[in-house]
Amino acid sequence: MKRRDFLKRAIKVFFSILAVSILSVLAYIYPSNIKKRKLHYMYLMDEDDLPRKGVRKIEFEYKLEDRTITNRVFVVAGNDVLTAFSPVCTHLGCLVNWDNNKKEFLCPCHGGKYNMNGEVIAGPPPKPLTRLPLEIKDGKVYVGIKI
Repeated sequence: MKRRDFLKRAIKVFFSILAVSILSVLAYIYPSNIKKRKLHYMYLMDEDDLPRKGVRKIEFEYKLEDRTITNRVFVVAGNDVLTAFSPVCTHLGCLVNWDNNKKEFLCPCHGGKYNMNGEVIAGPPPKPLTRLPLEIKDGKVYVGIKI
């Protein structure tokens, strides 16, 4: 075997082992339970209680195995559009709050700001607030969350 052929094979083997190692580490790090979560619709409120215009924070509870989990969602009504947003900041996962005077969602951790449509207007967040699916059935409002 020539020296050149040996070096080519050695480099191919090295990069193959490196690629397999990196993929193994990524597969281990990425939580598999996120992929397995399914969308469930949780009851929020009656349709009559929906905000006509503006933002309303709604807290709701659901049972997961043997414990009760309290969650919250922001329902935004404006221009004949009803939207639900997750309160989790897309920067580092802090919970945002609605400031009615400034008409903005504010993140208390690092100064992230979102407008009423969930779009980033200031600060470090890399993307808008997560929109959650809303469904209205028989006069009741449900929000879709992954459990």
